[in-house]
Amino acid sequence: MGIGNWALGIGHWLLILLPLLPLLPLLPHSPTPPLPTHVPTLLPRASFVPLRLDCRGFNIPSLAGSGVIALVLGAIVVNRWFLEKRGLVMGILTASTATGQLVFLPILASVADRFGWRTAALALTGAALLIIPAIAAFMRDRPADVGLRPFGDNSETVEISQPRANSIASTLNALWLGMHKRDFWLLFGSFFICGASTNGLIGTHLIPACIDHGIPEVKAAGLLAIMGLFDFFGTTMSGWLSDRWNNRYLLCWYYGRRGLSLIFLPFSFNFSFYGLSIFAVFYGLDWIATVPPTVRLVANAFGKENVGVMFGWIVAGHQIGAATAAFGAGVLRTWTGSYLQAFILSGILCLIAAVCVLQIGQSPTKSNSQLSSVTLNP
Repeated sequence: MGIGNWALGIGHWLLILLPLLPLLPLLPHSPTPPLPTHVPTLLPRASFVPLRLDCRGFNIPSLAGSGVIALVLGAIVVNRWFLEKRGLVMGILTASTATGQLVFLPILASVADRFGWRTAALALTGAALLIIPAIAAFMRDRPADVGLRPFGDNSETVEISQPRANSIASTLNALWLGMHKRDFWLLFGSFFICGASTNGLIGTHLIPACIDHGIPEVKAAGLLAIMGLFDFFGTTMSGWLSDRWNNRYLLCWYYGRRGLSLIFLPFSFNFSFYGLSIFAVFYGLDWIATVPPTVRLVANAFGKENVGVMFGWIVAGHQIGAATAAFGAGVLRTWTGSYLQAFILSGILCLIAAVCVLQIGQSPTKSNSQLSSVTLNP
């Protein structure tokens, strides 16, 4: 299967996740007794096993499970359980997600190389199934379910459940109102570039680019593991900083550093594997460090009660960018025989994002009161 076909398959995978992200806040509104929202999102992953692993075998249930358990869930959990240190907690949750993906990739690549993709898929499915009992036993939807208050909440007020409106209509209405604010498009556009420069480009095409330069697959996957290691520290620190520093400046620094790293990447192959290791360190430090400050800016722009649904729509932009880059970089590689143009273009886009994010929250905007009517309980 050629690079273009593989990129098309990844692009389809990322786009299928897109419609699910803004609808994630609907899950906790079931009329049934409280159930940890993670459990139903893990179940569809078991359906991944019997099907083929190439671009024609990515089935809808598996992708639905991946989409529903994405970054939006972390933002909702943080918003419910914490009033203080939200940035730090969001950084830890985000870092653990991305780091787990990157660290386990070389292990799965080695298993697939030695025993075949079916064994790797079975191992991944088994790990997901083992987590379900722990989630069902220990995790709860809200602090009130275990007689607690959100961390940092010292008030005596009692949480009151708001009446539930039509969730799908409210979600779409929130999008419509958000589209009339410039901050929404700045956040959406910057996260579009974030997805294009991470999942879409590096997550999909770094290993093929290494293979083009004679680096074996498993060794190339090790670069992603290095990124995962440094991502944990970088994203956790990003969360800590987002509680203390101007989040616009943080995003500017992250996108600027990422852009310079991507521009350096095609030339790092000239320095053998050590040059790529330098790239992996600097790129890994902000692989997904943009999430905590972005969540804080979403809360500032639309209100903390609307973080779940609005961040869901903004993450949808991340997936569109990832799908676009996954397909576009594959097309450029097929046409030109090199990833040079794709890496340079992505780096330039990141530098543009670094400038644009400085404008978030800097112009007079309409009152956020309109969004209160479409609030989905966080």
